[in-house]
Amino acid sequence: MNASVELCSYPGLDERIVIVRAGDEVDAVFVRAERFDVLIDTLGTPELCRMALDLLEERAEERPLIVVNSHMDWDHFWGNAAIAGRAPIIAHAAALDRLRDPSTREILRDKTGQESRFRNVEFIGPDITFSGAMVLNGGDLTLELIHTPGHTPDHIAIWIPELRVCLAVDAVEYPIPEVWSKTAGDLRLIRSSLERIRDLDARLVIPAHGRTYSPSAVDGNLAYFQALADRVGGLSESQLADPQLGRASGFRLEDFVAIPEGMPSDTVAFYRNCHETNLGATVQARIEKPKSA
Repeated sequence: MNASVELCSYPGLDERIVIVRAGDEVDAVFVRAERFDVLIDTLGTPELCRMALDLLEERAEERPLIVVNSHMDWDHFWGNAAIAGRAPIIAHAAALDRLRDPSTREILRDKTGQESRFRNVEFIGPDITFSGAMVLNGGDLTLELIHTPGHTPDHIAIWIPELRVCLAVDAVEYPIPEVWSKTAGDLRLIRSSLERIRDLDARLVIPAHGRTYSPSAVDGNLAYFQALADRVGGLSESQLADPQLGRASGFRLEDFVAIPEGMPSDTVAFYRNCHETNLGATVQARIEKPKSA
C-alpha cells in the first residue's frame, strides 16, 4: 500500500484542529495553539510524516512543535524518525515497555518483508514520558493527555476542554475497537476508558480510524461490549469452552454491529479478528466472575 497524505476536517470542527489523513490507514491530528503546535501521532513511516509536515508548514507559522505519540502501534509512531531532533516527543511511560519488547521489532521485520516502504523505519522513542495525566497549556487551548488503557497499555486520548473536543485515537473506533488481550483485566480497562471518554460529554469525538466525529460512536462501542457481556452471560460451561464460538449464529461480528456498506473485505476481516479478541476477553471475564455475582 502506498498511502498518500491529505489535510481535512469535519463539520463543526474548529479551524485550529486539522485531520492529517494517510489514506485508509490512519488519521493523525494537528492542533494549532497560541504558544505551540501539537502533532498527535506521526503516521506509519517517516516518509508519510514528512509529507504531513510539508503540508502543515504554512499553518505552523514558526511556532514550536510538540509531538504526542498516542500509543506504540506501528501506524501511530513509526514516522517518529522524521521528527527526531526537531521536536520533543511525549508519550505515556508504558510506551517505553512496548518499545523495548522484542515483538515490536518482529512486527517491523514482518511488515518490511511485506512492503518495501517500511525499510526506512527507525524506532525513535519518546523524549518525555508521564504517568496518569499530563497537561499542555497552549494559551488559547489546553491539551489534556489522558491515560486510556485497554486498547493498549500505553494508550492516551487528548481532551481539549475549550472546544469540548476529544481526540480519542484508538480508544474509540468505528465499527468496534479492539481490546489488548483476551483477558478480563484488559476488557475492564477498555470499558472504563470508554466510560471516561463518554463522561467528558464531548461535542466531537474524533478517533484515528473510521472517519467519524460523533460522540455516538462512544455509546456504540459501549453498547457493543455490553451486548457481548449479556450474550456470553447466558452460556453454559461447554459453550464458553467452544473455540468456534465466534462463528456461531448470534456471536458473529455482524450479530452485534452493522458492517459498513462498501467496507473492503480485508478491513472486514481485520474487524472480525478484533471481535474474536473482544469475545475471548468477554468469555474470560464470564469464567472468572463469581457464581454468586
